[in-house]
Amino acid sequence: MNSILELKGKRFVQASRKPGSGGAAMNSKSIVTSAQLLKLESKLQQIKKFWEQEQKPFHGVLVSVHYNKIVAKSNRIAGLFKGVDSNFAIVGAKFNQEKTKHIITYFLNNCDLDETINLLLIANEIVRSLFKDGITKAIFDNKNLFNKITPKAHHMSKSTFRQIIADVSYIEDFEVEKASQQFKDSIITLYDTKMDTQLLFKTIGIDILSSRILDDRTVFLDENQAKILYEKAPYLVSMATENFLDLSPEDFMDSYHEGIVHIPSPTIEPVIGIIDTLFDTNVYFHEWVEYHDMVDDNIPKTSRDYQHGTAVSSIIVDGSRLNPWLNDGCGRFRVRHFGVATAAQFSSFTIIKQIKRIIAENRDIKVWNISLGSNQEVNDNFISAEAAILDQIQYENDVVFVVAGTNKPNNNIVKIGSPADSINSVVVNAVTKSGLSTKYSRKGLALSFFAKPDVSYYGGSEEQYIQVCEPLGAANVAGTSYAAPWIARKLSYLIDVLGLNREIAKAMIIDSARAWNEAPTPEEVSLYGHGVVPIKIEDIVQSKDDEIKFVVTDISEKWNTYNYHFPIPLKDDSYPYVAKATMCYFPTCDRTQGVDYTNTELNLHFGRIKNDGTLNEINDDKQNPDEDETGARSFILEGEARERFRKWDNVKYICEKPTEKKRSKKSYNNKNWGMEVKTNNRLDPKDGVGLRFGVVVTLKEIYGINRIDEFIKNCHLNGWLVNKIDVRNRIDIHEKVNEEIELS
Repeated sequence: MNSILELKGKRFVQASRKPGSGGAAMNSKSIVTSAQLLKLESKLQQIKKFWEQEQKPFHGVLVSVHYNKIVAKSNRIAGLFKGVDSNFAIVGAKFNQEKTKHIITYFLNNCDLDETINLLLIANEIVRSLFKDGITKAIFDNKNLFNKITPKAHHMSKSTFRQIIADVSYIEDFEVEKASQQFKDSIITLYDTKMDTQLLFKTIGIDILSSRILDDRTVFLDENQAKILYEKAPYLVSMATENFLDLSPEDFMDSYHEGIVHIPSPTIEPVIGIIDTLFDTNVYFHEWVEYHDMVDDNIPKTSRDYQHGTAVSSIIVDGSRLNPWLNDGCGRFRVRHFGVATAAQFSSFTIIKQIKRIIAENRDIKVWNISLGSNQEVNDNFISAEAAILDQIQYENDVVFVVAGTNKPNNNIVKIGSPADSINSVVVNAVTKSGLSTKYSRKGLALSFFAKPDVSYYGGSEEQYIQVCEPLGAANVAGTSYAAPWIARKLSYLIDVLGLNREIAKAMIIDSARAWNEAPTPEEVSLYGHGVVPIKIEDIVQSKDDEIKFVVTDISEKWNTYNYHFPIPLKDDSYPYVAKATMCYFPTCDRTQGVDYTNTELNLHFGRIKNDGTLNEINDDKQNPDEDETGARSFILEGEARERFRKWDNVKYICEKPTEKKRSKKSYNNKNWGMEVKTNNRLDPKDGVGLRFGVVVTLKEIYGINRIDEFIKNCHLNGWLVNKIDVRNRIDIHEKVNEEIELS
């Protein structure tokens, strides 16, 4: 086996994007006609009248644009509404029922609506006089035809007219969205109308305590308060979820009780945080657990309330001894356990506030395990409030959450429940000992696009249960709750013992689950994520003899973060390899943006450097190109970019599949390979500044020859510092760093 190599010393270079030809781009499948312009103008007139008659508690209007496709940021409105600033007026985004079109909600001033109506009328006059048969893509791209437009004669500049035509080519309709009440006690998020939340509710007739406000727009309402809101202002509701979570039921419970042997006292082992139900301090491993009971003393507690939390902690502390078949080689871990709920139904709003406080007060812990989840299915159009808080915490803090994929409470519930829709977290589903999905596992995806769960692990089944320690002794259990702690152990080992950052650690976990094969089907991803993680930690931190595996990490500061100094060994002036790479990062997210949840997109490009200086990429990705010599850029459709290249997902996996026909790749003048990380932002360009990424690259030698020593030598010659991720050496360092020194 080869050690995985950590390459350091040659920083990535930052480069801004070259200014392109710019200008508006029209939908090639649309024909913009006078009738369409008048239809949209008439609809906005109706919406204007609606808001004039409505006793609304805020200044301004909400308008939802029904686009005719899934639109890229560059195809959103940029001439109507607020013009180039329209993107900043977006307060919500969702898909239609078929998941084929965007519905984006904007908050505008009254004058913005009037100006848009006027622009459509002027544009219609130009179309009627100069383009009687409508405007196609071919006409739109013929600049000579637009030279007839003069600002003085037509009361509109040529560039403004082109942008409005481009906007309309992507618009199907305008509407005012109105929500209907779904739950009794609810966590409700309002559209941002630039008004203080408490004052807004008071105007409606709802007195709400400040303690029930989670952030600027998310509140907890009881049944009566929610009823008033939906009756008086249903157009304010952006999203709503039930306030109550249930402890996901464990399946195939077959408990028995017996004594457990002695365990030594803890020393310098890493600490994993657990947020769960209560912990029994009388169990044999209690010395390894620092317990904090955060449940209100007025809430009655029974013995059942201590079972789940104690069982989860037992896997973190002593899982390998309790389950020899799952001995991962990671040893034992200490636990800081926060009991935030009983086994009965509990308030997710309360737990959200507690989690924020817990993380803020325990910044020394890097890995957190959450095996609590909702019995309700996640919504296809927005992330749950619980998951959004986890994503925000992970963006703002150097931590990673491991979340159970939730279990089926009954056969009618199929999709995962919150907070398993957390995008930044590592979400874990369960498999049997044979590696097949368990009958209690629920399915992703999140927002009908993001790959959730991330990975799968052994959670117990009738074939082989997971043994845990409960308050009365040993118990055989099964559930995603008991799969997640094993991944938390591995992540803590990679971060706290081996000293890797969380981005690389997460990438290594996901990379270890992916085989050299074709991309899994959506059905497979929804159940298994990227695959089943190996049991042994050695199989994650080592590679096969015919593989060169290395990790790199850096920070994105500009549009292109690149490094062209990867000296891959040659054989007869060609490269006898197939390659794959996995990248992870933790972007800022905005729940109010609905399906367009992640604010920043990092796109990974890796391959040989061609003679013209561009990359011959291993996955033939045509996204984010620089201009060619003519000043033009090639583009692919947004839907294709999401499906083929996981655009906007925060996990990127690119791969070449080994084939039976062995063929080396030709080399170019530049004998190095290059890596580029292209950064795009939906809203604020600053969102992607300072965003760290971690990449795991694997090169498989097609003839089975071990070329790692040659690669290490080449790296040294090219100025790289090469560190072998040697488990024994890293453990020695960890022990030295943490040993106590007595001063005489």
